[in-house]
Amino acid sequence: MITEPPGEPLDETAGSSERSSPIPGFRCGFVALVGRPNVGKSTLMNQLLGSKVSIVSDVPQTTRFPIRGVLHRDAAQIVFIDTPGIHKPRFRLNEEMVRTATQVLKEVDLVAVLVDASEGFGPGDRYVFDRIRESGARAFLILNKIDQMPHEALLPLIDEASRLGMFDEIIPLSARTGDNCDRFESVLKTRMPEGPPHFPPETLTDLPQRLHIAETIREQVLLNTRQEVPHATAVVVDSLEDEDSLLKINATIYVERDSQKGIVIGDQGRMVKEIGSASRKNLESQLGRRIHLALWVKVKQAWRDDPALLRLIGL
Repeated sequence: MITEPPGEPLDETAGSSERSSPIPGFRCGFVALVGRPNVGKSTLMNQLLGSKVSIVSDVPQTTRFPIRGVLHRDAAQIVFIDTPGIHKPRFRLNEEMVRTATQVLKEVDLVAVLVDASEGFGPGDRYVFDRIRESGARAFLILNKIDQMPHEALLPLIDEASRLGMFDEIIPLSARTGDNCDRFESVLKTRMPEGPPHFPPETLTDLPQRLHIAETIREQVLLNTRQEVPHATAVVVDSLEDEDSLLKINATIYVERDSQKGIVIGDQGRMVKEIGSASRKNLESQLGRRIHLALWVKVKQAWRDDPALLRLIGL
């Protein structure tokens, strides 16, 4: 167990959450961000919202369950749903991730399908395209990561995608730099149905606090470990104690083998201390209060096939 003591109190500047009543013609709708793993879905949602809602790493399958982020504009509200990467599953964990991602396709007003344009269309992308066709959903194609490729290489991709005949719009952009994301937003607003907002103006996400905290801790595990450890790790918040300006958090990092436990703990506990320290600092910044974080590392064999633990991590 590692206990991370609270840091110094953070200064908060409260922004106004007031806005006028929706004007006639107000538009509101749901947009799913889908694609194979590691194409930049979470990065794009964070870029559009101007705030970090989904955790991000270079590890495929970082997102494990749908996360909603709400974009507020004067005449529109767009609810983005960041989904797990669609792939061929190996464990029950992966089966649930893909199930939730494909289920979302039938529940939204529009699907934005992301591909890594710098790599072109591969078998994983075509597998996703087939799922979109089966769902019958209206879809945009988002050619992401254009900052990592020569501009002239875009035209053949756009031509190839156009010949598929399944996308209402094809939009190249860079989720990392924000290049052309404004065009994506402006086109989306015109395609949303008319209606009142679904969320009040101060809502950025409806992710429960326990899951938000667990994801913030898991992000540090992903950033600080390699090989099989990130995929074999789950984080569960065991308890939250609210004491005035201090929030006490007890959480467990689950792994599948003793060797993975040793990696997460590190030599003389250095790794888990680093994970705890970085997690606490991020949580204090996000929640605007002092945090006391205690982390435990435990082995739970085959947890990726355990329905009870999968429910605890949001699936």
